[in-house]
Amino acid sequence: MAPTVVLTTARDLMAAAAHAETDIALIRVLRSGVKLDMTTIGHMVRDIRAERPAPTGETALRIDAVAGAKTGQPYVHIARGSMKGELSPDEARVMAGHWTAAAIAARTDVRLRSALGEWGRLNAEEIEQLFTLIQGDGRD
Repeated sequence: MAPTVVLTTARDLMAAAAHAETDIALIRVLRSGVKLDMTTIGHMVRDIRAERPAPTGETALRIDAVAGAKTGQPYVHIARGSMKGELSPDEARVMAGHWTAAAIAARTDVRLRSALGEWGRLNAEEIEQLFTLIQGDGRD
């Protein structure tokens, strides 16, 4: 998967977390402060969502901000193929951080491999051995 796809996925996870929290806050204010009925609130939230800029770029997941009408909690729904999941906004932000770190690491690996190849002091096998050493055995 291309790092740009991974970074776009991370961006959309972050945006969905913020949107879900904002939608819940709006629902609470309109319900308790303004005293609107849930049907009217639902129409308003739908209209507000329609005004948000549509995300652009290819992502690895389908990502949706959800305002839990019954629970009053914000959620981020993710899906890929037939697999589906539900995250809290904080969990979505943590996942976005992992996706971002993976994309940056992949870009760095590609650039480092390219630079070492152009440097000319190591052959392809030595470069692979170096990366094996850098990756270690997974213990930090």
